[in-house]
Amino acid sequence: MNNEELILARLFKKWSEEEPTSIVALPGSGSYRRYYRIAGSSKTAMGVYNNNLKENLAFLSFTAAFHQIGFPVPAIYSAEPNQGFYLLQDLGDVTLFGLIEKQRKSTHDFSSEILEIYQKVIRWLPLFQVTGSSLLDYSLCYPRAVFDRQSMMWDLNYFKYYFLKLAKVSFDEQNLEDDFESLSDFLLRADSNYFMYRDFQSRNIMLYDGEPWFIDYQGGRKGSLQYDIASLLYDAKAAIPEQLREKLLNDYLDALGKQIPVDRKEFIGFYYGFVLIRILQALGAYGFRGYYENKPHFLKSIPFAVQNLIFLLNNDLIPSGLPALTNVLQEITTGSKFVHPEINQSNLAVSIFSFSYKKLLPEDPGGNGGGFVFDCRALPNPGKIDEFKPLTGRDQSVIDFFKRELAVDEFLNHAFSLVDQSVKRYIDRDFSSLMVSFGCTGGQHRSVYCAEELASHLKAKFPLQINLFHNEISKK
Repeated sequence: MNNEELILARLFKKWSEEEPTSIVALPGSGSYRRYYRIAGSSKTAMGVYNNNLKENLAFLSFTAAFHQIGFPVPAIYSAEPNQGFYLLQDLGDVTLFGLIEKQRKSTHDFSSEILEIYQKVIRWLPLFQVTGSSLLDYSLCYPRAVFDRQSMMWDLNYFKYYFLKLAKVSFDEQNLEDDFESLSDFLLRADSNYFMYRDFQSRNIMLYDGEPWFIDYQGGRKGSLQYDIASLLYDAKAAIPEQLREKLLNDYLDALGKQIPVDRKEFIGFYYGFVLIRILQALGAYGFRGYYENKPHFLKSIPFAVQNLIFLLNNDLIPSGLPALTNVLQEITTGSKFVHPEINQSNLAVSIFSFSYKKLLPEDPGGNGGGFVFDCRALPNPGKIDEFKPLTGRDQSVIDFFKRELAVDEFLNHAFSLVDQSVKRYIDRDFSSLMVSFGCTGGQHRSVYCAEELASHLKAKFPLQINLFHNEISKK
């Protein structure tokens, strides 16, 4: 046994009155804490060593308070906080994220089981934030008692120095710093008199006897309600489908409304700003662990965080007045090295067609009998405007026409979501072909534009071959 194991063995024997029969070091995570599973003849415990004594005091104090009011957090069996050691209840090995990953190997859908767990988690969150807040000694918070301007600037500069600089993303230092100040000004207008868990995400939710239990809240402090639900719903690799995010956010607001009065419009007004700062903080962490500490598996989370940024940008959810930051985000989200750096070129070829409904449907070159067929005839038709009649969906003036139409964006976002789901599954299963067709009346404007947009979207997002065919305009 090493010295850590000897001390934890002594604590285990003192608590359990059993000699430890095994002490197994667990794989490292995103922190510098070291974990051991200790077993005796009839009892087990988790042994922890952390040389950050202030962080230990915060965790032990918060745990005692939460345990006192019956929250599902691990019991503390024994502790020597001044030496950095403590024993916790063993909650097993199954995390919510682990369950998501396991189910995702067989299906890309979120199962009803996972949705039900998320709903349970969401019912607990307001209790931590509101009820738990009144019982905590915030003087023990580490490193700050409040998620204040200093905390926000730390997170934003973490993103700047450990992601942007190490990933070689260009930016104007002063203009970006000014935008960081503006974003902080905006977020500080939200009420911050609640407990902010800080790292409320699927890896920190254990599943024990079928119920969610909560760990890793030692970085908690006073803060705004929006931050934690943003952390949960935009947890990068959990990749919650957008329609479920919206449902779960409403479920959370319903649960919160049972604790305090909630102005939903005001809440949402700040919510996406907290989504943004949480994503940027996570990217900083991935950059630090991946680029700086040379731990490649952290880089695998970057594409999932980037997809969340793409959603914010495409839906105009970035707080206004942040031009330098917005430019940086656009560079990140259009850079192929951030989309799927961990995946080599796949064997999948996607054939994308535009066609006219006056003619036959395109034949599938892959021999699999078709695929997606999207009907564009409900979209605004530039072909009815004289100046556009001789043009196609590839001409800039027609492209500009479509860019101004919200209905076209909405249509394409739905199409992208459906195709993305199949592409991910096909890559995982090493399929070789997928066909997607867009049809309109003449096969000249709407279908051509949509096919071109899908091709650009897939090229930026996935490592695959794109074959683009325009059945009608190729004849002209």
